[in-house]
Amino acid sequence: MELKQLQSFVAAVQHQSFTKAAEHLFLSQPTISAHIRQLEDELGKRLILRTTKSIEITPLGQEIYEYALSILTLRDRICEVCKQQTQKIIHLGASTIPSSYILPDVLPEFGVRFPDTYFAIHQSDSLGIVNGLKEGLFDVGMVGMEIEDDSIECVPFCRDHMVLITPVNEHFLALHRQQISVRELLREPIIMREKGSGSKKVADRFLEHMGLSDSDLNIVARINDQEAIKKLVAGGLGVSIISEMAAKNYLCEKRILGFPLLSDVSSRNLYFIYRKNFVLKAHIQKFIRYVTEKYQPQD
Repeated sequence: MELKQLQSFVAAVQHQSFTKAAEHLFLSQPTISAHIRQLEDELGKRLILRTTKSIEITPLGQEIYEYALSILTLRDRICEVCKQQTQKIIHLGASTIPSSYILPDVLPEFGVRFPDTYFAIHQSDSLGIVNGLKEGLFDVGMVGMEIEDDSIECVPFCRDHMVLITPVNEHFLALHRQQISVRELLREPIIMREKGSGSKKVADRFLEHMGLSDSDLNIVARINDQEAIKKLVAGGLGVSIISEMAAKNYLCEKRILGFPLLSDVSSRNLYFIYRKNFVLKAHIQKFIRYVTEKYQPQD
């Protein structure tokens, strides 16, 4: 198996065409076909089904594509490291809350103090960041849950609380004035996060503490984008449980109402994560230390 074969295969999948893949790689179409045929022969499996007008990726081919893409990304990282020895670049993977609400606050200040450090940032959910870190795509990650993995080091840097948000209307304003219990509000139509996020894990823990499960709720939507959730709540679709950091701007603008969740299980730490067998460069350690000192998480 050679990198050129993987490169041709990835290009064909991405462009859904041998011809376009050849144009992208500045190769001939027969060369692209030969590379993919050699790869299939070595693996003993069909990865792409060819017709006269189109190509179709097999289920195994889609899985192999993900691995091939990771291999090529690592190849690019190796080349980049060799070419940019004098540059300080942090390849950072961040889940939704850190990327949307922590980094915009941190990076301008950090950039002024350390102008020679640059960032390549990728956003995903917490599990996606963990997988990317273990595959070597990131130097360090910022996630919303503690990772139970012997190969991963977790360093808390910030305490985040969850809040139940509702639309602003007479019904919920009256409930807000009455300081009604959260249990009553959970009878309302509710929008939930998708699995894989730290916020969803904390929300599930809180519901379990209340003696509730998803089957007890009137779930009207599952969405992974907290900005979209806030807009839908503000528009009257239902209520939701999200990070207080994420809700802060809408709360300040009085576009939604917030009901605090008083239980200890409704808060969490945000974490830096990195591989235990990976020696962090000085500028990465400096960034971790800077953010940790800025937010000073509580136990």
